[in-house]
Amino acid sequence: MTMSRDAAEKTALDCLTWLAGNDDLLPVFMGATGLSTDDLRDAATAPEFLGAVLDFVMMDDAWVIAFCDSRGLAYEVPMQARAALPGGEQVHWT
Repeated sequence: MTMSRDAAEKTALDCLTWLAGNDDLLPVFMGATGLSTDDLRDAATAPEFLGAVLDFVMMDDAWVIAFCDSRGLAYEVPMQARAALPGGEQVHWT
């Protein structure tokens, strides 16, 4: 199923909100990105950054499950949203 870019951005922003409320995971994300809190607010409007948020959460199945369960989403939604954002397209080598 293909997701619209607007829906993908909304999903990624929701994921960022979930991440910001996760006291255990947020410091890991901030350390991985090197962003300050102010930088995070500014970056939240960039579709490329939103894709990176989804990339980060999709690194661990437990994080995907926790996010999706908290929002009542199917587990494939983050992947579908990522595919609709810049840099998320599948690469075909042939």
